[in-house]
Amino acid sequence: MRLLAGAVVLALGSVALPAEASSTKVVYGYAWADGKGLLRIVPKSATFVKGQGGFVGYRLTSVSRAKEVRIDYTKAPFGRVTVACDLKETEGRIAVDGKGLGRTACKPGHLAAELQRGVKPLRIEYRSGKAVKINEFLVSDWPNARTGRGTIKRVNDSTVLFATGGRTLKLGYSYSTALYRVTARCRDGWLAGNPVNADRNGLGKKSCSAADLTRVLKSQKHPVLVQLRYSPEVGGIDEVWEIYGDA
Repeated sequence: MRLLAGAVVLALGSVALPAEASSTKVVYGYAWADGKGLLRIVPKSATFVKGQGGFVGYRLTSVSRAKEVRIDYTKAPFGRVTVACDLKETEGRIAVDGKGLGRTACKPGHLAAELQRGVKPLRIEYRSGKAVKINEFLVSDWPNARTGRGTIKRVNDSTVLFATGGRTLKLGYSYSTALYRVTARCRDGWLAGNPVNADRNGLGKKSCSAADLTRVLKSQKHPVLVQLRYSPEVGGIDEVWEIYGDA
């Protein structure tokens, strides 16, 4: 959702949260599916902004030592920025309140469908690991992706651990993530058979799907060598290249 990435910021400053019960917490960030009825989110600092073309949304920045939160959203109302619950995109019309939060009243099932499509910027009120209210919002500056090499190891059907440059990142992927393999077929084992689809740098050229990535990683007991196009700020992967070589 790279909407109006060049928005000019007119209003700055930390978001002022309303007084809430001591047991209720609020988190802003990029949410990923993490099992049925569950999501994971790394807390970000959120700044409310206004920009060109009537844009109203938030700028998210990293919080030092912020720890991932896993939340059950099955009982929480979901406010969308789209004018209807089942729309994939805003289609040029948004429904937000004065704080830039989605106000189209939707159900947890609609959030589940959105998370299956990929990452969602969300504001979540929660208690004891269970969401009580969730709102979608727009992001003023979507982080740019970068390219890097390292190894990935499966966590679940939509998450991997990426080891690169002496650190390990937890990254998510969705149906839109592209996989490029060196094998003859998308369903072949990792590096199986002749590398008929590798380029001069050993990078895979055969276009495959995120479902193929999930399938092949399930059969791997050890990390595998890859090149990724990914965003550490968002915590997601755009493209994966299988590399012909010894991981």
